[in-house]
Amino acid sequence: MQKGQIRVHTENIFPIIKKFLYSEHEIFLRELISNAVDATQKLKMLANSGEFKGELGTLDIEVKLDAAKRTITISDRGIGMTAEEVDRYINQVAFSSAEEFLSKYKGDGASIIGHFGLGFYSAFMVSERVEIVTRSYREGAQAVRWVCDGSPEFTLEEAERPWRGTDVILHLYEDSLEFLEPERIRAILLKYCRFLPVPIYFEGKQINNTEPIWIKRPSELTSQDYQKFYKELYPHYDPPLFWIHLHVDYPFHLNGVLYFPKISRNFDIQKDRISLYCNQVFVTDEVKDIVPEFLMLLHGVIDSPDIPLNVSRSYLQGDPNVRKINSHITKKVADKLEEIFKQDRKELEEKWEYIGLFVKYGMMTDDKFRERAQAFLLMQDAFSTSTWYTLAEYREKAAPLQTNQDQKLVILYTTDVDQQYSYLQAARDRGYVVVKLDSIIDAAFIQSMEEKWEDVVFTRVDADIPERLVKRDESSHSVLTAQQEARLKELFAKEVPNPAYRVELKGLSPETQPVVATRPEMNRRLKEMASMSGQAASWYGRIPDELVLTVNTNHPIYQQILQEQNEEQQRKMIRNLADLALLSQQMLSGEALNQFIQRSIELMSGIKKSSIILPS
Repeated sequence: MQKGQIRVHTENIFPIIKKFLYSEHEIFLRELISNAVDATQKLKMLANSGEFKGELGTLDIEVKLDAAKRTITISDRGIGMTAEEVDRYINQVAFSSAEEFLSKYKGDGASIIGHFGLGFYSAFMVSERVEIVTRSYREGAQAVRWVCDGSPEFTLEEAERPWRGTDVILHLYEDSLEFLEPERIRAILLKYCRFLPVPIYFEGKQINNTEPIWIKRPSELTSQDYQKFYKELYPHYDPPLFWIHLHVDYPFHLNGVLYFPKISRNFDIQKDRISLYCNQVFVTDEVKDIVPEFLMLLHGVIDSPDIPLNVSRSYLQGDPNVRKINSHITKKVADKLEEIFKQDRKELEEKWEYIGLFVKYGMMTDDKFRERAQAFLLMQDAFSTSTWYTLAEYREKAAPLQTNQDQKLVILYTTDVDQQYSYLQAARDRGYVVVKLDSIIDAAFIQSMEEKWEDVVFTRVDADIPERLVKRDESSHSVLTAQQEARLKELFAKEVPNPAYRVELKGLSPETQPVVATRPEMNRRLKEMASMSGQAASWYGRIPDELVLTVNTNHPIYQQILQEQNEEQQRKMIRNLADLALLSQQMLSGEALNQFIQRSIELMSGIKKSSIILPS
């Protein structure tokens, strides 16, 4: 029997490994199974190169629990170790056998997971004692047993093992007995080892898919294969809209499949659905620095051996391969969307309710993507569900009438066709083109695009009277005298005392409504964005609901009102006209709405207020 001390390459690293190397103790199982997979893959490579000529037999890994002995055993039929190799690779912390193996078999080592030499020692986070019983694949090799209690002391002696491979036996701490619960182990295996390339058995059942679709080439797969894999990943989600298969060998290695899901209105809850793998070992689902921010709503898997298992945020932010992967994913998404737009625009239009969120979010946050996406950004006509415009198409159709005094294209939009119907109709009567922008992201999208597109402004159809939606240097003429206008101002001041409602007189077309209620674009937009971002209590969120009541002095009803001798009747008519305008903005309710109904009946019938009984 050999006794000795583990030779640590970095002073005092052993207690650091034991207590602080991994933030989550469950990682120990991932690390030990990864080592077992490495040992198995190494044997396959030696067999392929002719260095191992024996029978491979069944190559799988088994995880066994023994509650009575308080042990977890991870067994493999891989390359195994001699006493010399145990001394070299286990007793010398931070000297990685995988690194040495890769240097010898350059070009063939893509499937070797462990590049660290520290993963094995994660076992001591949960174990008071660890045993290794191993036998090398080499002919005539003697099996050996290595035992360590978590201190630098160890023992190494000959042992009995009838076949090659390695058993790692963990004797658990009292406070780690949760790992003897089968459901706990099964959950960890499914999380970290679900797609490892070597069969893994637990309680007699294989728990992993050794050939996930991302390791295959797209030419080998059908649409059904992609749909089936999505169902395997997300059994409770609707089928995806479409997917992108990633496969890069140079200048970095990357494989994966990203799915465009159907996004609900509350899309925040659907983030963190992309899993990062390293050679089929799960690393994390926090991929913010690897995947562009606007694609965090995608689902799927990315796998890159260029990103290590023990990944940290600072590493991701500074690593050049991560930046390349990020750019590549952006390009592939833009390529896919452009391909659909050119080959089957109808499909893009039908799915735009969901796809539009990705595109608009990307245009807001990624300048390179915005440049590409301008070609396939779609906007639906407010009056026709089958008519869609790209930015270029909208410009061509709308520019003659919707170019303002600053030579900017005015994109007119609605957020609610039913609520804003009268404004839409007035805009259409003037020959304007109006689009629907009613998604949860559109308020922020509009603001962002106005900053990035210097020759475009967005205006909601109820932001101003129809004549001023596209601002030009135009004068208006009122048929009323100055004395008559002064009287109208006096009447409206009495009947609309709310300081948040600004009344202005304007000579408009006689066909335009007598009073038009509009919401100034910028104030309304700031309030919407504050509400969407959860900052309703902020300064922006507390901006009053400003409303402009534009009185059309050229409407013939004012001649009638001004000729009315009964001032009370005059004021009722003025109040009703203002209420009609407020009603169009859904700003009349409760008592005010009831009074409007009663007053309207009085005006139409001449019946006195006291004799009216309305249903409750």
